[in-house]
Amino acid sequence: MTRPLTVGAVIITQGTRPVELRALLDSVAAQDGDPVEVVVVGNGTPVRDVPQGVRTVELPENLGIPAGRNAGIEAFGPGGRDVDVLLFLDDDGLLAERTTAELVRAAFAADPRLGIIGFRIADPETGLTQRRHVPRLRAGDPMRSSRVTTFLGGANALRTAVVGEVGPLPGAFFYAHEETDLAWRALDVGWGIEYRSDMVLLHPTMPPSRHAVYHRMVARNRVWLARRNLPLPLIPLYLGVWILLTLLRRPTAAALKAWFGGFAEGWRTSCGPRRPMKWRTVWRLTRLGRPPVV
Repeated sequence: MTRPLTVGAVIITQGTRPVELRALLDSVAAQDGDPVEVVVVGNGTPVRDVPQGVRTVELPENLGIPAGRNAGIEAFGPGGRDVDVLLFLDDDGLLAERTTAELVRAAFAADPRLGIIGFRIADPETGLTQRRHVPRLRAGDPMRSSRVTTFLGGANALRTAVVGEVGPLPGAFFYAHEETDLAWRALDVGWGIEYRSDMVLLHPTMPPSRHAVYHRMVARNRVWLARRNLPLPLIPLYLGVWILLTLLRRPTAAALKAWFGGFAEGWRTSCGPRRPMKWRTVWRLTRLGRPPVV
């Protein structure tokens, strides 16, 4: 008989939501099937009062979301290889059902080339899923599962073999677009990504712009994402489309100043190694409904 896939979970925290973190840990511990091994990463903060059996990693400073998650991956051995699958969960989220880990195991066991699963995020009060939390252009029906081209960083499952093949999240991004960078690299070597509406993380509805660095990071990392991953002819097209979309959203003057400051920073600073995707990957992204120009 084939053994069940082993599942771990990585949760990063800055220590500001201890009640929510404990509720999330309890929801992970309550999962059906084999226990999920959990690592909590304190991103520049000590980790206190976690249940017995939960491992902790304490980083000396806040290294940002992707680097914090990378530290959690390494806690499961190089590239996370001590487990087959890792869940990444926001510390103020809550797994809605006890069956989530078993659904994850079944999905990855059924498709050996499935690399990443994005969960549906739903508000715990209303049950609604924001349009921006559905990782595809046709986002009107959040209850429809489908193959997609990216995923949500705080509610997903990752086959650790993907990290072994394409490397970890881009730590220098700090915040924003790190998931798409990993997704494009995974798709380029043949892994699949799926959005599953039946795997749900409950999470309060909050605007992403609550983060002070939001506009700068979104713009800077958008440039880095293009420079790292796109064939040269697509870089100006992709970034031109995003300039237009940003202007159409009519941000405040302060937000627009921060956005263009980040955009310029993305050109001035190193984006890390450049590995442009194959043109067949561009076509694959297009067939999946999101060509890499938007």
